[in-house]
Amino acid sequence: MAATQDVHVRICNQEIVKFDLEVKALIQDIRDCPGPLGALTELNTSVKEKFRELRHRIQELEQLAKEQDKESEKQALLQEVENHKKQMLRKTTKESLAQTSSNITESLMGISRMMSQQVQQSEEAMQSLVNSSRTILDANEEFKSMSGTIQLGRKLITKYNRRELTDKLLIFLALALFLATVLYIIKKRLFPFL
Repeated sequence: MAATQDVHVRICNQEIVKFDLEVKALIQDIRDCPGPLGALTELNTSVKEKFRELRHRIQELEQLAKEQDKESEKQALLQEVENHKKQMLRKTTKESLAQTSSNITESLMGISRMMSQQVQQSEEAMQSLVNSSRTILDANEEFKSMSGTIQLGRKLITKYNRRELTDKLLIFLALALFLATVLYIIKKRLFPFL
């Protein structure tokens, strides 16, 4: 029975070492991973799975240690289990750091997307302002040309009003001369002795 337990203990230790190395490799992959977010999430999930398996193997080793007949072997295995638990606690901290890193990366990517949207909206607003400015400048130029036309029209109307006044005065003088001539002719014909 003791030989079977020794085999189980060795197998369990080998699996713990194997999972430990796999976790370390995955954590290194997370550090080296440039993205995208999906790849980081996949690596993070793999780390969690390996941690679950590692915890299970440590618990199995602890159970095997409790089943040992010799107290010295039992204490040695329990000490080994405690060492594995301490190492796992440090790795859990690394896992939480990896998770935090993943969350920060996700947040930064979200911020980057929001900034990209804001830049796009700013570009659209800028384009709209440029178009509005162009329209206002065109309208201003049109108003300037209309203003010139209106000024010319005002000058022409003023000139025609002066000419109208001059024409009325000339017509009045011509009419007065005509009436004076008619009166002179009538006077000479009717009253030649005067």
